[in-house]
Amino acid sequence: MVAALTLQEKVALVTGQGMAFPGLPEDMQAPAVGSIENKVEGAAGATVAVPRLGIPSLVLADGPAGVRISPTRKDAPGRSFHATGFPIGTALASSWDRSLVQQVGAAIGDEAAAYGIDVMLTPAQNIHRYPLGGRNYEYYAEDPVVSGQIAAALVKGLQERGVGASMKHYAVNNHEWNRSTINVKVDERALREIYLKGFEITAREGQPWTVMSSYNKLNGPYTSESHWLLTDVLRAQWGYQGVVMTDWFGGHDAVAQMQAGNELLMPGTGKQRKAIVAAVEGGELDPAILDRNVTRVLELVLRSRAFKQLPHSDQPDLKASAVLSRTAGAQGMVLLKNEGGALPLPAAARLALLGHGSYEMIAGGTGSGDVNKAYIVGLPQGLGKAGFSNADGLEARYARYISQQKAKLPKTEWYLPQQRIPELELAPAQLQRLAAEQDVAVVTIGRGSGEFVDRSTEGDFSLTAGERQLLQQTADAFHARGKKLVVVLNIGGVIETASWGALADAILLAWQPGQEAGDAIADVLSGAVNPSGKLTDTFALQLSDYPASKGFPGKELLGPDPDAPSPFGIRTAREAEVSYDDGIWVGYRHFDTHKVAVAYPFGFGLSYTTFDYDGLTVDASSEGRVRASVRITNTGPTAGREVAQVYVSAPHGALQKPAQELRAFGKTDLLQPGQSQVLQFEIDARDLASFDSSRGRWVADPGSYSLRVGASSRDIRVQQAFEKEQESEYAP
Repeated sequence: MVAALTLQEKVALVTGQGMAFPGLPEDMQAPAVGSIENKVEGAAGATVAVPRLGIPSLVLADGPAGVRISPTRKDAPGRSFHATGFPIGTALASSWDRSLVQQVGAAIGDEAAAYGIDVMLTPAQNIHRYPLGGRNYEYYAEDPVVSGQIAAALVKGLQERGVGASMKHYAVNNHEWNRSTINVKVDERALREIYLKGFEITAREGQPWTVMSSYNKLNGPYTSESHWLLTDVLRAQWGYQGVVMTDWFGGHDAVAQMQAGNELLMPGTGKQRKAIVAAVEGGELDPAILDRNVTRVLELVLRSRAFKQLPHSDQPDLKASAVLSRTAGAQGMVLLKNEGGALPLPAAARLALLGHGSYEMIAGGTGSGDVNKAYIVGLPQGLGKAGFSNADGLEARYARYISQQKAKLPKTEWYLPQQRIPELELAPAQLQRLAAEQDVAVVTIGRGSGEFVDRSTEGDFSLTAGERQLLQQTADAFHARGKKLVVVLNIGGVIETASWGALADAILLAWQPGQEAGDAIADVLSGAVNPSGKLTDTFALQLSDYPASKGFPGKELLGPDPDAPSPFGIRTAREAEVSYDDGIWVGYRHFDTHKVAVAYPFGFGLSYTTFDYDGLTVDASSEGRVRASVRITNTGPTAGREVAQVYVSAPHGALQKPAQELRAFGKTDLLQPGQSQVLQFEIDARDLASFDSSRGRWVADPGSYSLRVGASSRDIRVQQAFEKEQESEYAP
């Protein structure tokens, strides 16, 4: 097939069909060469077809939280083409449930297949290095083991349905600020142990059909132009066999991208095609390299639904997916506080739903992480169906206020987080009347998430003055009558809780739980679902406690005019750089090792029941594996599930080591009171090692190790030492 292609056709196959819309610079418009189609309106992009050789175009769609396409089509007036909005990535990961996430992947795959989509641009799995990272909501965790294994589960679910996954954004895409120009400077140990490890796990366990390189530079070159990253590490060391594509308009030099092993340039531009043709004809690009890249693209085509000419109905089973989205939303919620049995709510309780967040559920993020959902279940609706009532007139009053305030806001582009309105001020007398008439106050704090911008400190990581006032006055009014205040956090990332947490009797971290938000939250508040989610991030007392705070997001260098126009309406970025001086000290590795007080530790999450851990066994006799098992018993009054986390403490050799590192995890089935389950774990001996940059190898020191199993990184229930007699070395 490669031999039958012309040079023009080869170059078309390694560059996408392009994008064409007003305001896009001429050299970024759709290529003049190729078959320009619009198979699925609203899809992110498509590859080029070569009809004379039977090569179809493939459709690629955004999808971290579900299939993102347009709900309307020019050729189908009056019809809707919606998709299911699933919980954001952080919420899915907070379930610590690989099987559930694989089911979500399969459901997304079914919807993609129904719409004729070949590749979904998910999972997004960069590390949560710092809470202000703008796209943390799409990503999974501060830890690479959680990130890698949850992402692998999503990949497996998608691809078992015949739809390709795209592991992204490879790598160190931890900022939105100057994301297309920033040079991330990071030492190789931190790179290997923190920022690449999750991708390695997903590549090995999930075998995604595609990998998406990131926008940023890594220690000099753009990631999409880094032969070391894309060929030496990804292919030679990890054995990856699929296609590497760019992020949309990512990188700078199309020829360098071809040489580095970035086979598919998306969405594709005429400028890129001209450059590649000229490089081949001028001897700058070896034709064999182009043929290799074309071959990999064709291997992807051979796997695709398009090549197999599989039918699509445009009618996915949205009802079944909605049930799964509701389940996943509830399973990912984390109960942070529950004093005095405030939750579950008393049956048929009369509630005072306060805060405009209670009336504007945020299902997910904006930009490429968005989904065109048919609806979002509101919190009053969900709680009403669960048998609870709201104070008379409260919903109508908030509806009027929200409408009036939104009318004052400037228009926000679809890809940016929506601007928030101030809290409605309620007079103390009104709150006192509500406290007299209602049983429980429920205040929802909402935070939007989106692409292109990082989060801010004031009013985003921290509460606004209006939110603080609402919580204080509500707590005063309801506590004066011996009644409870429940706070629901409908947010996309970590926020500050230490300064106000004492005001609440219960805090439920609902994340952005998908289109079934109101029902999923009601399931947990009512006790229909016992919360079993655990944090995949450390909630620090303050932003300055994170080591990354000292340099985030970086510094700008000389570069393009910051006021010049750019695609998508975002100003042209300046050249910038950031140094990851925190090294491996990301998340709990820092907080636990350096004994820094936190609001909530990594892995933390309460339940309506209690669990006991015992019967730990550890077998390190096998050279290649450490095997362990532990018995979990439900010792409380309510059926529930527990996440057991396995940490390993290693002896100190030439390298400084964290106090402990997560190496495995498991989640029980639903255990009835008194019921037990034995969870079993296997840890590859290579995962005991740290990366020694001076030797270019993974090294496991001899000495005494401790395998520690707990309910969080700071709640270790059982532990056992095991010995390693000799040093071991492993190739990268």
